[in-house]
Order: sequence, then C-alpha cells, then structure tokens
Amino acid sequence: MNAHWKSGPNGRDQFAAYLCDEASLDALRPIVMEMGWQPEKCNKGGLRNAVQSLSITASPNILMVDLSESGDPLNDINALAEVCEPGTIVVAVGQVNDVRLYRDLIASGIHDYLLKPLAPGQVRDSLAHAQSIFATPRSHDGNVARQHVSTAVIGTRGGVGASTLATSLAWLFSTDHKLPTALLDLDIHFGTGALCLDLEPGRGLTDAIENPSRIDGLFIERAMIRANDNLAILSAEAPINSPLLTDGAAFVQLEEEFRQAFEMTVVDMPRNMLINFPQLVADLNVVVLVTEMTLASARDAIRLLSWLKTNAPQARVIVVANKVQSGLAEISKTDFESSIETPIQLSIPYDLKASSMAAKLGRTFADTNRTGKAGSVMRDLARMVLDKADGDDAPAGGGKSLLGKLDLKSMMNKVGKKVEAEA
Repeated sequence: MNAHWKSGPNGRDQFAAYLCDEASLDALRPIVMEMGWQPEKCNKGGLRNAVQSLSITASPNILMVDLSESGDPLNDINALAEVCEPGTIVVAVGQVNDVRLYRDLIASGIHDYLLKPLAPGQVRDSLAHAQSIFATPRSHDGNVARQHVSTAVIGTRGGVGASTLATSLAWLFSTDHKLPTALLDLDIHFGTGALCLDLEPGRGLTDAIENPSRIDGLFIERAMIRANDNLAILSAEAPINSPLLTDGAAFVQLEEEFRQAFEMTVVDMPRNMLINFPQLVADLNVVVLVTEMTLASARDAIRLLSWLKTNAPQARVIVVANKVQSGLAEISKTDFESSIETPIQLSIPYDLKASSMAAKLGRTFADTNRTGKAGSVMRDLARMVLDKADGDDAPAGGGKSLLGKLDLKSMMNKVGKKVEAEA
C-alpha cells in the first residue's frame, strides 16, 4: 500500500478512519481536528466496513482502520489493499499485543500498528509521521532511484577486526561516496561502534529492544546519533547484568526502517546473533566475512559459509582476510582458500601503528589511514560492496562435509614442520 507514492494534490480526502468503538473515536476526533482534517471522516466500523466503503469511493491519502473485529487480520489487510489507491498510507488499530502480528502487518505494507486504548500522543505522532511521508513523495524512476544496500560484517572469531571494518565501511560510504548510511552495532553489551567515533551510544537501541512497537521513522530520527551529515549510528552499552530479552522483532523492524530512511545499512553483527536471530540475514544484500589466517578461523569460516548458503542465499559473500602478516600466518593463503572452497577477495595487512593512531584520535581506521595499504584495501572493499548488484560470485560453501573441507591433519602437519624448521 505505502510502497508506491503519488506527488502533489490528487483530489482525494486527506484522512479517513474506521474504528469499532466510540471510545477510540472520541480519542481520535480532537487530534484529527488539530491536524486540520474533517472529524466527519471518523466513521464507526472496522476494517471490513472500510473495504466495503472504499470499494465504491476513492481511498484517502491516510487511512486508519480497526482490526479488533477481524478474525484474520492479514487476509483482510490484503482485501483492503485491493480497494485502496496506490499511495494510501494505512495505520492499523487493534487489541492484540503480539510482536509476530505486528511484524507481519508491517511486512504487508501497513505504516503503523497502534494498540487500544488509543494514547493521544502515539496517535498524534503516528499520523504526523504518515503525513510527513506523504508530503515527501518518492521517485518512480527505477533508473534514477538507488537501490538500498544492506551489508552485514561478521567475524569468524572474536578479535579478527570485524567491528573496525564495519565502522570504516560505514564511514567510507558516508564520506567518500556521499551516501546516507546507517550503522547498526548489534553487540548490545560490548559494542564499539560509537566508541570508535568518540560518541556516546545513547539508549536508542535499548529502547527499541524493549518496545519494538515504538520503532518508526520518528523514532529512528530521534534515537540515532549523528557522526556526520550522512552517517547515523545506533548502538548500546547495556549493563552486563541485563540479559538480552527479545525475539528479534526489533532488529527486523529497525532494518526495515533503515531501508526507508537510508541508502546504505552496515550491520556490525556478532556471530552469536546468527544463532539466536537467523531472520536478521533474510534481507541482506552483502555479507563481509572477516577472518584471520588461522586454523580456528578456517574451521569457522567453513561453518559460517555453509550456514549463510542456507539462510541467506540471496546475499553476496565477500571473504576478507584481516591483520595479515607476511610469513607469520598459521595457514598459507592457498591452503586456507582450498579448505573453505572460496577465494579470499581481499587481504588487509596488519598495521598496529595505524590502529593505535585511530583509537587515540577517536576516528575510524579508514579515515585516519587513507594513504596506507590497509586503508586503501578498505576503500576497495567499499567499492566491491557498492558493486554488489553485479555480483555473480559462486555460492558460499560447497558440497563436501565440514571434515572433508577442512583437512586439519594436513594443516597441523604443515604448521608442525614450519615450527621445527624455525627452531
């Protein structure tokens, strides 16, 4: 419904509502009058009444419908979509406080879902946001509009530098490529996204997890922290004694809002999040898998590539070797690539001095080390991500078993011989 947009006056009513009970109508009418709309457009009746009425009249720009009497809300919403004009923004009202229902409704094209009894503040914010969206039409020209690119940066092991790479990519997209970019740090307790930019993380991400129904365009605008004109960050430093209690709905909704508000999303995604919330990768365009040239990283790269092949087949996977030190790797690049059956597209050299300088200045690695080899490779990676639409890379993983792919015995023998030779 609100996936298409009309610009300028269209001759339709600005607003109409179909609510089942008088209490909700009494709460709504004063707000409607405040916004300069006609209170007579607040009708008694639920979603099916709306479908019946709109089947013979033009739908309004903004429509509020009550799902309280609907036995199958999602099916009824589809029926509503058939009688609504393209561009109609729909705000649903209901009594069921269920995250799954909320997520399904948002995915179906609903702009917002409000719980009864209606709170005037929430209604006012939701309608104001809907009005602002309608007043800012989107382009229909698919050749001009840039497709949103969502990128997750995942480390095969802790300490491989995935967070450093995530913040650098987000910074490069926002500065070098001038693209509106969102950086989402999903390490709720120990994230370093804001720290790398010398910023306070705030409570935005924590609030989103605690109350997913609050997530909308206005929430995103208020909760995210600006690093520059094109880069906004959402992260947290939750207390260690506060466990993460969520079904992941907030993360999915955040990603959806980012797609509406930004051209690029970079997600710093700890690998344990994949276990608990596999739905996070469903809409990713690119996955940057960051690894080191070690046995443990080789093993986990194989496992993650196989998992991504099953759970994110649509995503292009870019394997990046980080902190590479010539002659000091546990495994040679040839053996590593042979074991994971995927080429290492980029290798970033280890530069301790550059990393220390970035930390001292409170700036991203890519920003402070533009002339170095490592910074140059990071810029190459940013260009690879932007070229993801042309990616015809081979699928992640292969047909062999885990043990078949990772010849640990052979690798250990090579490492042993190397150690003996050095001794």
